[in-house]
Amino acid sequence: MNYQDHSALLNDLIRINNDRIAGYEKAIAALKSGQDQDLRALFSKMITTSHDHNTDLSKMVSFIGGEPATGTTGSGKLYRLWLDVKSVFIDISDRGSILIHCEQIEDAVQSAYKTALNEPGLPDELFSLLSAQKTALSESHNQIKALRDNR
Repeated sequence: MNYQDHSALLNDLIRINNDRIAGYEKAIAALKSGQDQDLRALFSKMITTSHDHNTDLSKMVSFIGGEPATGTTGSGKLYRLWLDVKSVFIDISDRGSILIHCEQIEDAVQSAYKTALNEPGLPDELFSLLSAQKTALSESHNQIKALRDNR
């Protein structure tokens, strides 16, 4: 099995996680000062999760002989999945709209990971890594959805 064929896929996921980090940083900045501490804590946790995922993805890219991505999306086949929701944090001002936009971000991330897991010839080690990350990200999605539903 040729792992090298999958370095671009892994780098797309690194970039998507970088976009997720930037999105949640922007969401934290949009929260009213002194309010929504629960969201600040949740978004900070999600940022940490994406950093952790990127560490693991970068190690795998390096292991297979590639150069880990450092930026955000801009190329790659998973980029098209992310493009529609990348700008959702442009105009958010209240808790409800922040949660709606965060759910869209989580939907896009889930879609990107689903596409990656369906990549033909994905080695078992990569499948296991991406599957575990998708599961963790699914928990984040469910938390955002529950908060959105209860607003």
